[in-house]
Amino acid sequence: MSNSATIEFEGKKYEFPVIKGTENELAIDIKALRGTSGIVTIDPGYKNTGSCESAITFLDGEKGILRYRGYSIEDLAEKADFLEVAYLLIFGELPNKEQLAKFDQDIKAESHVDEEMKKILDGFPKSAHPMGVLSSLTSALVAFNPSSVDVSSEEAMYNSIVRILAKFPVLVAWTMRKKMGLPLDYGDDSLGYVENIHKMMFKRPNKEYQKDKIAIDALDKLLILHADHEQNCSTSTVRIVGSSHAGLFASLSAGISALWGPLHGGANQAVLEMLRAIEEDGGDTKKYMAKAKDKSDPFRLMGFGHRVYKNFDPRARIIKKSADEVLGALGIEDPILEIAKGLEKEALEDQYFVDRKLYPNVDFYSGIIYRALGIPVDMFTVMFALGRLPGWIAQWREMRLRKEPIGRPRQIYIGENYRDFVALKKR
Repeated sequence: MSNSATIEFEGKKYEFPVIKGTENELAIDIKALRGTSGIVTIDPGYKNTGSCESAITFLDGEKGILRYRGYSIEDLAEKADFLEVAYLLIFGELPNKEQLAKFDQDIKAESHVDEEMKKILDGFPKSAHPMGVLSSLTSALVAFNPSSVDVSSEEAMYNSIVRILAKFPVLVAWTMRKKMGLPLDYGDDSLGYVENIHKMMFKRPNKEYQKDKIAIDALDKLLILHADHEQNCSTSTVRIVGSSHAGLFASLSAGISALWGPLHGGANQAVLEMLRAIEEDGGDTKKYMAKAKDKSDPFRLMGFGHRVYKNFDPRARIIKKSADEVLGALGIEDPILEIAKGLEKEALEDQYFVDRKLYPNVDFYSGIIYRALGIPVDMFTVMFALGRLPGWIAQWREMRLRKEPIGRPRQIYIGENYRDFVALKKR
């Protein structure tokens, strides 16, 4: 097979190298295209454009494969915890016992958030969307940690990473507790990373905190499944903002804003809003499955199918089991969750959905679990951000260490040609 590709235009030929990834993915390297030919490519949504070379996550949508640093998502979800996966994504290898213990202790040592941050939080009304609050608080961390990261120093890079991994869960918990009218809580150094998150979010001021192993295990799995997903909208945002040499916290804040959108991280919130709408209309799942199949009907079935996965979402297979365990253990009687189970059953059995491979995806099941755990609907995307944090950090770190150039896409101008200026009195 040739290791180059040729573009022919107006009688001239231009040759470009073809590069191959470790999983045999092929890409035409067009760095020199504009310089040699004066032509640029146009690819709305960048669906056919590789923005970087990355060693972090491999995704094959056709085969339903997702791997972090070579490890299958199935193995990691079953055998590792979220902190191990975070270390793996960021530093490239699974930690040994000593490395993991040090990582855990270093994070706990940085878990204090400046009390003045509470004043910023107080400035938001309870009606503010938690994602806007979280993005603002993350950006505000820069003011309390003003020195930029020296990316040439492993120690400085490490310190910055553990600092955000320590403080971000506090900001997530504060964002939720503000919304629910609960006093702001700090963590407990005697607990593991995810246990501590659960306690900070749910501890009531008049009750002793009780560990809920099933809830914590489900939360741990959800965070692992959301930890990275290749060059999606928010990850690409973190990389492109970071390419200007903006700091880690500022780049993460931009990623949170990108994740906020309903076509990205807001999808699990959209699932629950859809379920509520079905409930308000009488809860007839068969009616809505028929509407979903009617191309003339504007109704969209949220949480089914995936833009990247053309067969099945491997994360959904894993989290479906957790969803079943959580609902079974908690014994919740919730009409919305009953509607969700009805939609799931019909979609898995309806030939229309089976033929089109429109299976429930990770957003469908994560929304169900978050509701069962008592997390408010507009906090769902915040939980997604919490899971995606190590992936964003890993991608930012990789981009800076590889000294990638500042992101600067081109465009094709389709506006007016040159026009003479007309004075105001003549217009």
